[in-house]
Amino acid sequence: MVLSAAQAIADAGSPVELLRNAQARPTIFPVTPEFTNWRSEQRSWSETVALLDQSHHMTDLFISGPDAARLLSDTGVNSFASFPVDAAKQFIGVNDEGYLIGDAILFHLEEDEYDLVGWYMVLDWVQFIGETGDYDVTFRRDANTLMREPGTPPELYRYELQGPNALALVERLIGGPVPPTRFFGMARLQIAGVEVRSLRHGMAGQPGFELFGPWADGERVLAAILEAGDEFGLVRVGARAYSSANLESAWVPSPLPAIFTGARAAEYLEWLPASRAGSLAGSYVSDDIEDYYLTPYDLGYGRSVAFDHDFIGRAALERFAAAPQRRKVTLVWDAEDLAAIVASYVGDELPAKFIEFPKARYGLYQVDRVIASGADVGVSHDVGYMTGLQAFVSLASIDEAHAEPGTRVTVVWGESPNSRKPAVEPHRQVEVRATVAPAPFSAFARENYRKG
Repeated sequence: MVLSAAQAIADAGSPVELLRNAQARPTIFPVTPEFTNWRSEQRSWSETVALLDQSHHMTDLFISGPDAARLLSDTGVNSFASFPVDAAKQFIGVNDEGYLIGDAILFHLEEDEYDLVGWYMVLDWVQFIGETGDYDVTFRRDANTLMREPGTPPELYRYELQGPNALALVERLIGGPVPPTRFFGMARLQIAGVEVRSLRHGMAGQPGFELFGPWADGERVLAAILEAGDEFGLVRVGARAYSSANLESAWVPSPLPAIFTGARAAEYLEWLPASRAGSLAGSYVSDDIEDYYLTPYDLGYGRSVAFDHDFIGRAALERFAAAPQRRKVTLVWDAEDLAAIVASYVGDELPAKFIEFPKARYGLYQVDRVIASGADVGVSHDVGYMTGLQAFVSLASIDEAHAEPGTRVTVVWGESPNSRKPAVEPHRQVEVRATVAPAPFSAFARENYRKG
């Protein structure tokens, strides 16, 4: 019998107690950690062209049937007024109270057939609504390789080509110009004698293409990419560098989902396996799980909220839209304070929380305090190092009064008291000075990310 999230919470005593002390091991993308070294691999997506293998770490939820579009419209804040076959969008879901559950990439593959791809949080929510509501839909889930039956390959391969040479490389692969494709548009290409579907976007804040198709074609397509890539400075990127790519595009990959309270929470938590409840890390501590919730506006998703249709959480989002909002920013950590953290590992009886490079997040949901003049002004979600920009940064949501570039704030790093997660060693909390900067931090990403 599969343990439900509801039972796990009851056993732990509260959602916060369950998540704060979750015994889940650290999440590691199930691909080669480094092909060369993560520093050179990070540089490749801004200097030449990077090849990132996305085949193994994301979940695909295939949704089909005559009510598939209605289900997605009912659960997504996005507009579906125009969403033809061979289009994609960043799908965003909220609960009835308007708090964020998560986001994923939604592909319209064929008439009445969609693929929702990404972290499982919002995928689970959509499937739950579909299975418990009045919808004529069918679901097929292809879990990521860590959660899939051992020895079973994915249904699809996914290769990401990012960087200034990505377009030239794709044109070499298809033997001609790429069909005109706008941001988040799709096209069907011929590579190595097989049909390849492409998504035009910029995952690492650079121009690029996501190429995907049936798993059986993957090795053939990969071989063609590697052969043609030499001319364009192609660099294969491993899991360590790939995990940090979001820092440049300012995408927050796994905010804590607002699933633990609300109108549908009791039924949903009975439906949800405990293994997908997640883990909570960081210096922000509250016994009330709702204090960790975010709205879409906190992460800069306001542009995607469309009040042109009815959807779960619409009334609440209309109220949030009219209220003061936090702003998503980049926090650049002071080099002195970062160096002091690292220095504490040598000789200090109780050092600071260990910082991994290039990505320092140590829980699925990372929530660190951001303070100014001793008062909390926001939270830091994701943290790590960007070689090309020589900066150690946080992606954060902070109050508008402290969100202007150049403002000085403090990030609290480490836990007090230390939790019982496997990723947490005995340590002391420290304060790190930081400077507010735009999100995305990369000027290229800010100015060009959404261009065609």
